[in-house]
Amino acid sequence: MSNRELLDQVNFPEDLRRIPREKMPQLANELRSEIVDRVSRTGGHLASSLGAVELIAAIHYVFDTPNDRLILDVGHQGYPHKILTGRRKQFDEIGKEGGIGKFLRREESPYDHFGAGHAGTSISAALGSARALQHKGSDNVAIALIGDGGMTAGMAFEALNHAGALKQNNLIVVLNDNEMSISPNVGAMSSYLSRKLSAPMVRRMKGWAKEFLGTMPGDMLHWAQKAEESLKVFFSPGLLFEALNFKYVGPLQGHRIEVLLETFENAKEMLANGDGPILIHALTAKGYGYEPAERDPLTYHGVSAFEIASGKMAPSKPGPPSYTKVFAEALIALAEEDERILAITAAMPGGTGLDKFQRRFPDRFYDVGIAEQHAVTFAAGLATEGMKPVAAIYSTFLQRAYDQVVHDVCVQNLDVTLALDRAGVVGADGATHQGFYDFAYLRTLPNIVIMAPKDENELRHMVRTAIEHPGPAAVRYPRGSGFGVPLDPEMKNIPVGESELLRDGDDAVVVAVGELVHPALEAATQLAADGISVAVVNARFVKPIDTTRIADLARRCGAVVTAEAHSGMGGFGSAVLETLARAGVNVPVHTLAIPDRLIEHGNTAQIYAELALDADGIAATVRGLLRGRAANRKES
Repeated sequence: MSNRELLDQVNFPEDLRRIPREKMPQLANELRSEIVDRVSRTGGHLASSLGAVELIAAIHYVFDTPNDRLILDVGHQGYPHKILTGRRKQFDEIGKEGGIGKFLRREESPYDHFGAGHAGTSISAALGSARALQHKGSDNVAIALIGDGGMTAGMAFEALNHAGALKQNNLIVVLNDNEMSISPNVGAMSSYLSRKLSAPMVRRMKGWAKEFLGTMPGDMLHWAQKAEESLKVFFSPGLLFEALNFKYVGPLQGHRIEVLLETFENAKEMLANGDGPILIHALTAKGYGYEPAERDPLTYHGVSAFEIASGKMAPSKPGPPSYTKVFAEALIALAEEDERILAITAAMPGGTGLDKFQRRFPDRFYDVGIAEQHAVTFAAGLATEGMKPVAAIYSTFLQRAYDQVVHDVCVQNLDVTLALDRAGVVGADGATHQGFYDFAYLRTLPNIVIMAPKDENELRHMVRTAIEHPGPAAVRYPRGSGFGVPLDPEMKNIPVGESELLRDGDDAVVVAVGELVHPALEAATQLAADGISVAVVNARFVKPIDTTRIADLARRCGAVVTAEAHSGMGGFGSAVLETLARAGVNVPVHTLAIPDRLIEHGNTAQIYAELALDADGIAATVRGLLRGRAANRKES
């Protein structure tokens, strides 16, 4: 480990402020080295955090955090913040059960003023905090640190508009501009900049500058290109933010910490003089200071453990394909057959597997940025013209577009397919990213069909079924690898609403959905060894539910266990209870599901085991239900 004499003196921001100002560049270098060293062992969000080192260090140095409120957007850039706010020694346990979280969490530290898991929230939250401080008569300020990727979220501009209207004099927005969120940013802003640069006066200025710099020694052409980027910024975002009543400062070189320190000091003085709100625009490089991450920030956004010298990550172990990969390949195969199929993602082409679709069908792929609401209504608009849009969005992020799913898709019964990746437990990402609520928030809606495959082979059939269904359909599937089952050569339609009896039995029936079907089968095998005969049903559909089969088996077996990787409130088990009540079937039912509490980060398999959502837990639940039924019979 390299010498980190300055960082070793820093446990909290008050320690940081005792570092001589002229030594802050060294402190930033040590902090960056620490992040690379730690993440090389633990894995995690690397490139974003490296790009924000100087910004976060300078904010904590100049402002009186936590009395001044620093609110980060998302949290991918939060590792420098965690290290500087008392969590350096805990860093090796990041994302593990009992360890610190990968994102910002209010319960973890007083310096985490606002939880940061979903993008685009920081300016709204900081404005609320700033306004509350003002109501309380406090002189403290609120600082929102948001990436330019987060700025593609419409909510960010709603907050800017409101803050400008309020003329909020204790609010600073720091725009960390690295031209990326996770994947490269998309949207009209870049084309607006291009139009500004095409103006005659600007073209002449560029020509004069290039001609002059071409006569200079060294790599001045490189700086000419940098100057062009700065010129772009000068001619548009500044004007945009000024129009929203923000005092615009920038663009600044976001890795020159001495410039940032001076700028933040000046911003404090501006606020003290009533000259706010302020937007500070800093140009940074994602992955800055670690050459492999700077060269390939997309790959190094989220990494597994790696070798620092080469940047090489350990090769992934051979195993079953991921659900994401199977979904993408199925969609591509179907799109080969039907040119009406289009793919949409909200800033996650790599995470959803749609980068593969983009390479095969670039004209039929749309990345709308961090704008899930727009993604869904855009899909609805496409569907009105006879297209077959497929919007692939993580379960946790589709929550952001709930009104659009209701009003724009389901009420109008439009042919939109929603592919919900990362459903169920998501492991190290924790509470903000768990996909526990989609059954509940979708199954109450009119016209929609909801499916969950038992394995990767069934996922392929469900993708076809959803696309060919002439109305709204949702397919939800988990993060990570499948079960390694063989893939059928042809994709086929599954009759809508029809479950699958995988194993018959007489003593009880387990009705499982999604990835818990295979553990349910394992549980039935365990129980058979003890002489307990259990039927296992693969529900396949959460809506419409297979009322006939489930009710008939419940009557015959006399005891029902449901199993789902979803919240127990309003989920699949609730749907089964409603079904049995309507059918007049009065038998003991136990719903195995996610309890009504937050499930934090940790190992996925371990979490499922602790929640009795594995084979052992399902078997134990069946035994307990049968014991209870026998005891009730004796009493009666």
